[in-house]
Amino acid sequence: MKLLLLPLLLSAATALASTCDSGLRQSPIDITSTTRQPLPDLSFDYRAAPLKLADDGHTVRVRFANGSQLHIGPQRYTLQQFHFHTPGGDRIAGENFPMAAHLLHKSQSGQLLALVVLFRVGAENPLLEALLPLIPARADGAHTLPGKTVDARALLPASHGYYRYPGSVTAPPCTEGVDWIVMKQPLQLSAAQLARYRKRFADNARAVQPLHQRAVLESL
Repeated sequence: MKLLLLPLLLSAATALASTCDSGLRQSPIDITSTTRQPLPDLSFDYRAAPLKLADDGHTVRVRFANGSQLHIGPQRYTLQQFHFHTPGGDRIAGENFPMAAHLLHKSQSGQLLALVVLFRVGAENPLLEALLPLIPARADGAHTLPGKTVDARALLPASHGYYRYPGSVTAPPCTEGVDWIVMKQPLQLSAAQLARYRKRFADNARAVQPLHQRAVLESL
C-alpha cells in the first residue's frame, strides 16, 4: 500500500511546486509601472470584534466572524482575518517595506481578495502595541481573549488610494485567481516594535515574483 501511495504523494508535491515556480500570476510583485484610471472607491464597513488571535508558527493571525465587509463598487467581500509579513513583500517602485499587514477577504461566490497595508519605520503603531503583548506563547491554535476587542479600521491609512492586480496566495500551493489590492499610503511602526516582532517571528515574506505582462491598475 505504501508503494502505491508514493507516486500519488510525489505527484501532489510536483503540482504544488509547479504552481509556485511557474505560475504567471503570482504574488507579491514590485509595482513599477501602472495604468491610472478611475477605479471604484473602497468602502469599509469594518466593526469591532472579539479578539481571536493565534501564533501559527509563522506570524500572528487575527480572525474575524463578525461580518466586517469591504465594498468595491457593487462587489462585497467579508473580512476573514489579517496577519503580518516581514519584510512587506509587495514593493512600490523598488522600495522594500519592513512590514505589511494582509487583510484577507472572501466574496459570497468564494472570490478571494487580499488587501495589503505596507509599513515604514517611524512612529509607534497603536494596534501593534496592543497586539504584541497578547501573542500566545506557542503555536497551539486560536485564543479568544475575554473582554478584548479588535477593530481592523486601525489598519487603514487615511487615504484610500490603491493599486490592483491579479495575484495569488503567497504560500504553497500558491493558488492564483486572488485579487490583490495594495494601499498606496503606508502606515508607520516604530523600530522597537519591528525588532520585537522579528524577535518572535522569522521573516516570512515571499520574494517578489515576475509580472508576466500583467496590468497593475492605479486609482486616481
